[in-house]
Amino acid sequence: MQKFWGYIYRNRKWVLMFWIFAIFLFGFFALKLPTVLSGNGFEYKGEYNETRKLLEKDFGQAKSSIILVFEKDKKISDKKFKTFVQDTFNYLKNFDGAQKITSPFEHDGMFKDHYAYGLITFNKKAENLGKEIAELQEILQNEKGLKVTMTGEPIIVQDLNTASQGDLAKAEMIGLPIALLVLILAFGGLIAASIPLVIGVVSILTTMGTVYFFSYGADLTIFILNIVPMIGLALSIDFALLFINRYKEEIQTKSIEDAIKITVTTAGRSIIFSGLCVFIGLAGLWFIRIDIFQNVALGGMTVVFISAFCALTFLPALLAVLGTKINNLSILKFSEEQTSIWHRFAKFVMRRPVLMAAAALAILLMGLIPVKQMVLAIPGTNSLPPKYPSRVAIEIFKDHFIAKEKRDEKKVTIVLETIGNVLEKNNLKTVSQVINKLEKDSLVYTVDSPFSATGIKDVEQLHQLFTLGDKSKVAPVIDHFIRENKMLLEVYLKTDEHSAEARQWVTDWSNKDLGIRASFGGPIKFEQEIFAEIYQKAPYGLLLIVISTFVILLAAFRSLLIPIKAILMNVLSLGCSFGIVVLIFQQGHFGITAVDIALILPVFVFTLVFGLSMDYEVFLISRIQEFYLKTGDNSEATISGLTYTSKIITSAAAIMIVVTGAFAFTGVMPVKQLGVGIAIAIFIDATIVRMVLVPALMKLLDDWNWWFFGAKNKRMLK
Repeated sequence: MQKFWGYIYRNRKWVLMFWIFAIFLFGFFALKLPTVLSGNGFEYKGEYNETRKLLEKDFGQAKSSIILVFEKDKKISDKKFKTFVQDTFNYLKNFDGAQKITSPFEHDGMFKDHYAYGLITFNKKAENLGKEIAELQEILQNEKGLKVTMTGEPIIVQDLNTASQGDLAKAEMIGLPIALLVLILAFGGLIAASIPLVIGVVSILTTMGTVYFFSYGADLTIFILNIVPMIGLALSIDFALLFINRYKEEIQTKSIEDAIKITVTTAGRSIIFSGLCVFIGLAGLWFIRIDIFQNVALGGMTVVFISAFCALTFLPALLAVLGTKINNLSILKFSEEQTSIWHRFAKFVMRRPVLMAAAALAILLMGLIPVKQMVLAIPGTNSLPPKYPSRVAIEIFKDHFIAKEKRDEKKVTIVLETIGNVLEKNNLKTVSQVINKLEKDSLVYTVDSPFSATGIKDVEQLHQLFTLGDKSKVAPVIDHFIRENKMLLEVYLKTDEHSAEARQWVTDWSNKDLGIRASFGGPIKFEQEIFAEIYQKAPYGLLLIVISTFVILLAAFRSLLIPIKAILMNVLSLGCSFGIVVLIFQQGHFGITAVDIALILPVFVFTLVFGLSMDYEVFLISRIQEFYLKTGDNSEATISGLTYTSKIITSAAAIMIVVTGAFAFTGVMPVKQLGVGIAIAIFIDATIVRMVLVPALMKLLDDWNWWFFGAKNKRMLK
């Protein structure tokens, strides 16, 4: 560390020039990042994906489709409405990007009340239709009292991208000014207060520019736009706060060079350990082989590394150039009375350790109660703000044209494969037996198959119809359900949408021996695989986080009890946070419309906050350890550590709460839940845990805090 610091100090101007070059270079690519993002990130290479490819290849199902929803005012005549619809499809004849265009005039049931719909299918994935969507937007025109709206997966993907970019700008407009205000209150001057924001912006721009290059080897989700700034800004400001606060202390009595030297060896050490905790916390997501988790792990680890590297290179170089000018443009003056407030609070907690610890634990345990009621769901159309045209249109489409019993959310697609042509009598008999078993299942509403489509249940009669009957009559049935040795079944369940019962049904039937090869697909199978992957792999990630954090804190403080306490308190505070999130979002308190919790929230908040909250643990315990090494008095060291770090921890937490909590005012629901969840977790950790529970337990355990394999005194720390 000493050699590293010496190099940075001697070459401070070159270091600053390096970072200025990096800002311009990576900033250019950061601006291009939104153009390479697509989808919600819930992609998993499992049976669902293989079945989808099979349906596309053998059954000719489109890779993606856009629904055109037509709507008229009550005053508009049906004749004028149909003319408007017909004219729209006449214009679409000039559109070459589609695989197939289906108008409402081609099939019954596509006109209803004041609405109609048409369909455009594509041989491209939803995320690759940007050009086609732009062309359609030019072709489709509304008239007075007549409207056509595009919806479906491609439009929703694009709208999520647009909404995410808008949400990011909105969060920055809310968060950055308030963060600057908190920094002014923390440091008292404009120069010192502005530096953490500069470090934050530099870290985020550099990271987003770096992440752009990851797009050449991986599919990147649109949520990267929210996650990277959320983590990067909060973490880099935290690091800068700690560093600048220590530098301002040391510069009062020491030279610039010595002040930076001490700051790097103390605050710099804390930044390294804190960064490692957050880095490993995010690395835990890597076990889950789903794109969104892989993306966040990749982007998150990158922003943690760059934030720490920026804090340990750019920041000391900048402070070395500024020197004592960091105190210029002072707005607020701090008195000894303000410091003594924290001192009195620390002594108050330490005088009543049992009472304070019991009260803190009681609050945390009460917050855990609602967690058992948490219902998780994969983000879908309802992730968009309620008034987005594509969301309104898809809801109109479902409400008016799709029966509740036959919505996609309740469908399981099964492809049965036989040896030889599926229409052979023996194969039809085998398939019929599978269908009979499915229909007898209590959770099955109906099974769409060649048997149900023709109304013939008898295998012999169906065989004769397909081999000897009128080909023109059976052609549509064969075209939809049969391809040589394959038959398509569409099973609709009686369960609620996105239910655990439906996912369990798919799991059970996938594991059954049906006497024939069966491939399962459809939305329920997709959800079942996503949930199964998370439930199976998340424990490995959590185990890595817990063990690694324990080892890092053990190495940092040479104490056995401090890492154990930190981990247990983090788990408690996170559990309490999840309970409050359930109260707010799932139970619909504080004016929020009740909605299920996004599946990503528990895993993301745990991995992010588990690491981020270790910042406060490292900041606080590092300072306590410094005083303990000098005095050998655990109680006095704890009081002094709290006195010197409470203000900075409170400021850091306030900024992190502002930065992440600003996403509460955004429209994309998973991002809103994530921002609120992180803000609540940080608030609980920085107040109840770090300011009350930690010092109370430090007091109760006394010198045993520093017990390390047979040694429990200050000499073993040296």
